[in-house]
Amino acid sequence: MTDDELWRKSTCELVSLIRRRKISPLELFDSQLSAIERFNPKLNAIVTLAADQAREAARQAEQAVMRDATLGSLHGIPIGIKDVTPTAGIRTTYGSPLFKDHVPSEDAEVVSRLKAAGAIVLAKTNTPEFAAGANTVNPLFGATRNPWNTLLSPAGSSGGSAAAVASGMLPIAQGTDFGCSIRIPAAFCGIVGIRPTPGLTPNYPIRLGWDPGQVHGPLARNAEDAALFLDAIVGFTRRSPISVEPPWASSFDVVERTRDAKGVRIAFARDIAGIGVDVEIEAICRKAAERLRAQGATVEEIDLDLSAGRDPYKTWRGVWMVGQQFRNLRRLEEFGENLKGNVKSGLTITTQDIAAAEGVRIALFQKMAELFERYDVLMTPAAPVKPYPVEINFPNEINGRAFDNYIDWIAPAFLITLLSLPAASVPAGLTADNLPVGLQIVGPRFDEPRLLALAKLVAQANPIGWPPISR
Repeated sequence: MTDDELWRKSTCELVSLIRRRKISPLELFDSQLSAIERFNPKLNAIVTLAADQAREAARQAEQAVMRDATLGSLHGIPIGIKDVTPTAGIRTTYGSPLFKDHVPSEDAEVVSRLKAAGAIVLAKTNTPEFAAGANTVNPLFGATRNPWNTLLSPAGSSGGSAAAVASGMLPIAQGTDFGCSIRIPAAFCGIVGIRPTPGLTPNYPIRLGWDPGQVHGPLARNAEDAALFLDAIVGFTRRSPISVEPPWASSFDVVERTRDAKGVRIAFARDIAGIGVDVEIEAICRKAAERLRAQGATVEEIDLDLSAGRDPYKTWRGVWMVGQQFRNLRRLEEFGENLKGNVKSGLTITTQDIAAAEGVRIALFQKMAELFERYDVLMTPAAPVKPYPVEINFPNEINGRAFDNYIDWIAPAFLITLLSLPAASVPAGLTADNLPVGLQIVGPRFDEPRLLALAKLVAQANPIGWPPISR
């Protein structure tokens, strides 16, 4: 089997090949390294390559296979870790000049779990400074580019992970999501990403331990791979005050068994944020949802307005930014404009602002609880616009209408974050100019297996293939 064949294979295929001794972890390592050397100069998705450590880990993984040791679910699989997630002995910069030489002594718990499953940390992936931005660019490493068109952005803040997976440089990667940071990069890069229910995945170390905002999740080339990765990182930990066990044994088993959508009640809403949506994106997402009728689902288009949550989210985000950067506030003027602006905005928030925001938040949560009495899932466009030029910080209008705020364009994603609901993004098709469109699938808390099972069906019905850079 040639190197070129290996980097194109899914994580599930690779796990099976390693277990059956058809390939070795070292062969896979060499294949991924070759793909990184080929594509990363064009994409700038990987900012730190841990080749020496990863090669040694691959050698040990190969020895474990040969001695018939018990193997983890991701045994021998090279992965990427977002550069805001600490990795012991591997540089973690948070995309900030303040931490350009920072090498943690301890893994984040999510990394420890991935290693326990047999995964090999090969790379750190690019992110905006402290993940504050929906375009993956920072003063240390510059901009990451989209594998479907290198003139365009992969979005953010997990844009490095998304571009690396979509192009084939990595079979799978980790990301974090507070506003849109897994889902919109997945949408822009034509892959699968899921924001799990807060508490399912470990956040240690994080300053705001009780906060349900940031979660860890996978960026993968298909739903089966995403489920395999998710199973490896979920579960209770005493290090998190909001940690919970999943109420399901394995999301992967559910996804693998799923053959159709028989009996699933789907609500499709074109614009949950009240900001508009690109006409072509709306049509592609609607068609992808409606195609599930042939799989046995019922699909009903509804009007759903969650726009009242836009300002409360900005309030919550402001408080979160101040809390996350509390130890660095004395160096505020050294931050980049995005991060500095977020923190300064947060410093103006009052207790009355917070109280008002929480009132709206719970009202919208109850609105969604009522919706899930009538429907099993909500489907809506993951991003309201197509990938935009990499040089601009964010899109400022849609269908000729200017946005009120620079983060308004990600509202279809951040409103779901505000309500602590899980959501997946899956490719729904391609635009006329050959750019991927993501469909967001939202469900009740702890319904990740169903979301990924439906993502599998959507992707099967709407294949988009590899991005041009990897063909």
